[in-house]
Amino acid sequence: MHVVAALLIVLVVGDLGSTFFYHVPQHLWFTLHLRTHHDRRRSYWDHAVLSRDPAILLDGILGALPYLIVATAATRLSWQGAFLGLLLGQLHVWWRHTTELGWRTPRWIEAILRPLQIVLPEDHDGHHRNPEVEFGDIFRFYDAPARALINLLAPTSRRTRNASSRRRRTKRIPVRV
Repeated sequence: MHVVAALLIVLVVGDLGSTFFYHVPQHLWFTLHLRTHHDRRRSYWDHAVLSRDPAILLDGILGALPYLIVATAATRLSWQGAFLGLLLGQLHVWWRHTTELGWRTPRWIEAILRPLQIVLPEDHDGHHRNPEVEFGDIFRFYDAPARALINLLAPTSRRTRNASSRRRRTKRIPVRV
């Protein structure tokens, strides 16, 4: 029972940490994740699974850091469960990037995973196509709170700062004759 508890803690609390302490801040204030994970010029299967690009690896490590921290704490409950949680989390990273390879989730798997709020590859593909939706690495129930937080913090975002500085630069000064 401790194994299952540690596994679930790693997945649920790790996803919470990764979503709110890495993913959301990256979308609001930083560019590493957007440049690597949402670059439409490159394959996101390559980004998530095959790449050796240091920036892409750094994005992956920073996204995984909350899971690693939680797993370290969960080892007190069960090191096997913590390890299995990390393993399942990594397998989910690879699986959620398979739509580019032609994967379509069978209906029976979808019927099992939807009620559990598990992010399917098709959901994550939606996040690649529109970075404003489908937050949560593993669990979909983090999407609505993540978007609410982004909306709340939007006035402080990089996008808002850049837009206001562009408006200041393009402000027209009337010519006197």
